[in-house]
Amino acid sequence: MKHVILRRAALLLGCLYWPLMAVGAAPQPTHEFILDNGLKVIVREDHRAPVVVSQLWYKVGSSYEQAGLTGLSHALEHMMFKGSEKLGPGESSRILRELGAEENAFTSDDYTAYYQVLAKDRLAVAFELEADRLASLQLPADEFAREIEVIQEERRLRTDDRPSSLAYERFKAMAYPASGYRIPTIGWMADLQRMTVDDLRAWYQRWYAPNNATLVVVGDVTRDEVQQLARRYFGPIPARDLVPAKRPLELTEPGERRLTLHLKTQLPSLLMGFNVPALATAENPRDVHALRLIAALLDGGYSARLASRLERGAELVSGASAWYNAHARGDSLFVLSASPNVQQKRTLEQVEAALWEQLDLLKREAPSTEELQRVRAQLIAGLVYERDSITAQATTIGTLETVGLSWRLMERELEELEAVTAEDIQRAARTYFTRTRLSVAHVLPEEAAR
Repeated sequence: MKHVILRRAALLLGCLYWPLMAVGAAPQPTHEFILDNGLKVIVREDHRAPVVVSQLWYKVGSSYEQAGLTGLSHALEHMMFKGSEKLGPGESSRILRELGAEENAFTSDDYTAYYQVLAKDRLAVAFELEADRLASLQLPADEFAREIEVIQEERRLRTDDRPSSLAYERFKAMAYPASGYRIPTIGWMADLQRMTVDDLRAWYQRWYAPNNATLVVVGDVTRDEVQQLARRYFGPIPARDLVPAKRPLELTEPGERRLTLHLKTQLPSLLMGFNVPALATAENPRDVHALRLIAALLDGGYSARLASRLERGAELVSGASAWYNAHARGDSLFVLSASPNVQQKRTLEQVEAALWEQLDLLKREAPSTEELQRVRAQLIAGLVYERDSITAQATTIGTLETVGLSWRLMERELEELEAVTAEDIQRAARTYFTRTRLSVAHVLPEEAAR
């Protein structure tokens, strides 16, 4: 009976899987061109509604920073809303609100991006406002003095006073011994306290140039419409001389590293990370897609291995997860986290041993056809449904381009995931889940330190 159920489940997933592949494989008209000043523009047509998303991505983030000058990229993102030669602080946001537009910005290790979602006939306004602050941002000292206080408070609220975030920040600093990924995006507090407006002015002059940016437009537009507007508003901005930024590469096998933290938390927790390549740095891209599928095998919903075996089965953990960023500019981490089931008097040592057991099982036994098919279908379904959103499409394009890849990879991604075999997963597990690539953090309540 069990085999009958498995066959039926495989058939059902197969029926779901292939239509998803067909939907995901249908390319939308996508166009690419570069203005004379070096600004790359990518236009993706999606005519389902008279709406458009405009995103301007800069190749700069916290991994570009250095000791003593951390947090610059994020602080500059805040200051980009504080006025230009044409507009005062907050005026561009007011104009967009009155047009019914949505706007925001975000900073990461690898990029800083600004976006607007608005009616297609208002795209020119978004371009004009974005080009204005690229060309003539003002950085008033009084506005900076107020905003840096806001950023410091943001750090307190989101990191210093949040044990899980503080633990992961310390964990990353250990797990990346050689690359800029050890730097928190918001910056270290000591650097925020000594940051000056002149530091930001120098950062803006160094990185905010049309030839260091990518403009992504997705929605009810055509190439000709966007090209005409881009030339009008962004074309006159001169290019700048740039110092090429090198990829943040990591030591291949840094050796096992361990950290114990005593924080204001009620429950203990564990972080395990392995230094692995990303798509931009891997010699074999199939390894990257195998690692993505491994993350889904371990933590892909109710039936995933960590939930079914360690949480519900052995009652060893109260929760566990696995994640991996394949689209970093440099080398990445494969991370596992878990909290022991304290009601069952489980310990961090037992949890760590159980996680290793699951990883070693992947090395010894390739996943079954049924399990791999189910996990692959789940992962592909998530990608397909996510990209139904024009914002998600633009974000995928912008991310790929800004980390040094190509938007064209999103057209091949589903096929590449489909090509990964059980043997590929087994090989990736053997290659990357080793003690020589391992970082471990044990997070304990402060009382345990007494």
